[in-house]
Amino acid sequence: MPSDPLLKIEDLTSHYGPICALQRISLEVNPGELVAIVGANGAGKTTLLLTLSGVQKASGGSIVFDGADITRMASHKIVQSGICHVPEGRQVFAPLGVEDNLKLGAYCFRDDKVRIAEELEKIYQLFPILKEKQRQPAGTLSGGQQQMLAIGRALLGRPRLLLLDEPSMGLAPLLVEEIFRVVKELNDGGVTVLLVEQNANAALGIADRGYVLETGRVILTAKADELRADEAVRKAYLGH
Repeated sequence: MPSDPLLKIEDLTSHYGPICALQRISLEVNPGELVAIVGANGAGKTTLLLTLSGVQKASGGSIVFDGADITRMASHKIVQSGICHVPEGRQVFAPLGVEDNLKLGAYCFRDDKVRIAEELEKIYQLFPILKEKQRQPAGTLSGGQQQMLAIGRALLGRPRLLLLDEPSMGLAPLLVEEIFRVVKELNDGGVTVLLVEQNANAALGIADRGYVLETGRVILTAKADELRADEAVRKAYLGH
């Protein structure tokens, strides 16, 4: 018997002033899935993740996570419920050291020193370069290392659902490959992932299912391999 969705979004709308950025979006993410959201710039991908994490307010519709309605929930409560967000552009705190940046991801659990130490060790095993540079200011890291740091910071919150916004942005192809390998490894280890990515080919290459967004609407959804084989999707988003 199939389990209930971990995340269920129904008729979600969101506005920036008079501009409607999300237009009645509905989607689901099941426990253990890696779901990709692809689309061009301005399609509403980032707005969707910001609305899920409570940074951008929903104008209508509902967001249900693990059976609880979180549509109007404050951001810190959403993190406590198990949703952690890796934002577009990484947004590390440049003057702070690498380890201090990581610890910010555990702010909601900051008094649990044992838990934080355990999670830090896991991050250092996943990204050994961060352990090497743990005392360095985050601003001195390369773009790829900053992306690892941003992912590590989110993982400190022990997410049940990891929101990833454009993790390949600005990275060299080899680093993109490494980041996507880690995302797949995290998913194989039990972390449910909702991945927003302009590099549709890479995203659909590791995803179970995908949604295509266009001007704030879901226009197509299917298994990832079916989307990669779809001629219209290939021409519009895969570059061939």
